[in-house]
Amino acid sequence: MAIDYSNPIVRNAVRYDEIGIEKECLRITGSGTLAHTPHPFRESEKNIDRDFCENQIEFISDVFTDSSELISQLEELHDKAYSVIEQNGELLWSFSNPPFVSDEDDILIASFSEGNKSREIYRRYLANKYGKMKMLFSGIHYNFSFSEELITASQNDKNALYLSLAVKLVKYGWLLVYLMSASPVLDDSYIRLTALNKTDKYRYASLRCSEAGYWNDFIPILNYNSIAEYVESIQSYIDRGLLRSSSELYYPVRLKPSGKNSLEGLTNGINHVELRTLDLNPFSRVGISKDDIDFIHLLILYLSSLDDDEFSVNEQVISIKNIRIAALYDDCSNKIVQKGRRVPTRNAAEHVLKRIKSFADKYFPEFSDSAAFQLKKLNGKRYARMVRNQFSDDFIIKGLELAKKNARGANVYV
Repeated sequence: MAIDYSNPIVRNAVRYDEIGIEKECLRITGSGTLAHTPHPFRESEKNIDRDFCENQIEFISDVFTDSSELISQLEELHDKAYSVIEQNGELLWSFSNPPFVSDEDDILIASFSEGNKSREIYRRYLANKYGKMKMLFSGIHYNFSFSEELITASQNDKNALYLSLAVKLVKYGWLLVYLMSASPVLDDSYIRLTALNKTDKYRYASLRCSEAGYWNDFIPILNYNSIAEYVESIQSYIDRGLLRSSSELYYPVRLKPSGKNSLEGLTNGINHVELRTLDLNPFSRVGISKDDIDFIHLLILYLSSLDDDEFSVNEQVISIKNIRIAALYDDCSNKIVQKGRRVPTRNAAEHVLKRIKSFADKYFPEFSDSAAFQLKKLNGKRYARMVRNQFSDDFIIKGLELAKKNARGANVYV
């Protein structure tokens, strides 16, 4: 299913597309260890939640049609958090990978009141199944909804449109991982407390998106033919005991309903798509830049303009493996699979980015700069490379310096 953006009415409707951001990050002490104080905000707090760990804050933006307004709200939420945590001398860690961890007892599972105790029980289940260390990974979730004006103008069925987009986003998920990877540095404590070897320390651009990251212990095969079949394919893993609920589906792309996330809600219609493979950008105070927010919007528009392709079981497996390969640091030796050919990740990214840039120049010139920004990453400005160059030595000490700068609101990306 392809959207025809040569139609000016369709193009104009893009301005009403809706975007929301969820950002996870760890609270740390002034010495770079995990904070052990209780979560500083009530469970009923709007826009600020606790995630898997008690010391993990999650910022949840409202929905915006303008990325500048979205960034502004995230800034305000960070200011609000700092007005509270600074009273305990705490900071927000700027990286997806955790700082120093003494042992698993250092990781406190999020605590909830009696009315929400099921959330705590679920987190204890995850800790037992996947291990506490993986619960420390933090990242960005990017939520996107096509505007109702666009769906009407393009004359597409809403569910079919999102199902088509989800397939394309999984296929091109490797590109987002490659461009947004920003966690190539590990503290030695993480290696000591996990199954990683010392030789793995410099292997990854994004540990959380790599084969050693937060994945299910199998590759889910989903059915995108209809919303009913999509829901049924997830439910089948729950019925077989491989997943406890749909929330345990650790997949790069999720289709979600309006309101509470549930399969029952999803059968009533898809409200938005959630992208889950973005590392925290440590050079942005809020973990993501306006250029990256705009580029992901552009990528979605570009993919939605492409015709559908078959998405066989084999292609689904290849897509997930491509994402894990794109999470490796060496983008020249490591190769993803495209149409049966193995291509260096960097070469594949350059090829696709040039096509996206041409698409933007033709239909959405307001997004051309965001595409050009991504092309610069291929020439020395890739986040993973910059982080490694600046933080490989004294990760904790330099990470603390960066956290203090970000606390003051000083974005440091150059």
